[in-house]
Amino acid sequence: MVPDTLTNHADSYPHLAHNNGRLNRPMAHVMIQLVKVCKEYSVGKTVQALRGLDMSVEHGERVAVMGPSGSGKSTLLNLLCGLDEPTSGIIKVDGVELSSLGDDDRTRARRVKIGMIFQTFNLLPTLTAVENVSLPLRLQGSARCEAEERACAMLNRVGLNHREVHRPDELSGGERQRVAIARALVFRPPLLLADEPTGNLDSVTGDEILNLLDDLYREFKSTLLLVTHNELAAARCDRILTLHDGQFVKEERLAHTAAKSL
Repeated sequence: MVPDTLTNHADSYPHLAHNNGRLNRPMAHVMIQLVKVCKEYSVGKTVQALRGLDMSVEHGERVAVMGPSGSGKSTLLNLLCGLDEPTSGIIKVDGVELSSLGDDDRTRARRVKIGMIFQTFNLLPTLTAVENVSLPLRLQGSARCEAEERACAMLNRVGLNHREVHRPDELSGGERQRVAIARALVFRPPLLLADEPTGNLDSVTGDEILNLLDDLYREFKSTLLLVTHNELAAARCDRILTLHDGQFVKEERLAHTAAKSL
């Protein structure tokens, strides 16, 4: 169980305040902005994971990022969700410059601004479905009763109202991913980051998950950044960005313009 004494950080962090799961944020058109972002690692020698990335994603867009293993996709996701810091450059999510925040403030920003869906689901094995889904609300300071009531409603929305008290090892892969999607959206974040959400699923189940994501993306008026190797999944997005050796080398606007080299 999640303890009742979790602290509500919103009062001490007013520019990330939320109301009933919705952010009190200024009107803005740009959800993600990267300006000349570089990331280097020292592993005996200096490795450049990202090389001066520029990127802008508007609120409400669906953008897919594709590229081979080692191209920098995971590094990009880690930076966008505040789990890592850039070596140089500017990263803004919903108007907040993550690269200027300390560790604690980046964690608070992630809790109210970013919902994350992982290939490996990342559900806590000792918690039931409803406890997993309610966890983001509990970390924001919601009381258990309120958080679990909202979690039950979200599980019902993804078709799992009959699985509320089951733990992850009692669920199929598709059901686990539905729980993960419910957890990512239960606090209505403005940005949804999905890392290979169909990577561990068969094609039929994967297609069902993509259909569900499409429906919820529209219903919750979110912005979606999808990292995938699946061309069919990427084709559902408004744009596809191809990452290679830490740089964007191609952009394809699916509904508007032809592919072009960057």
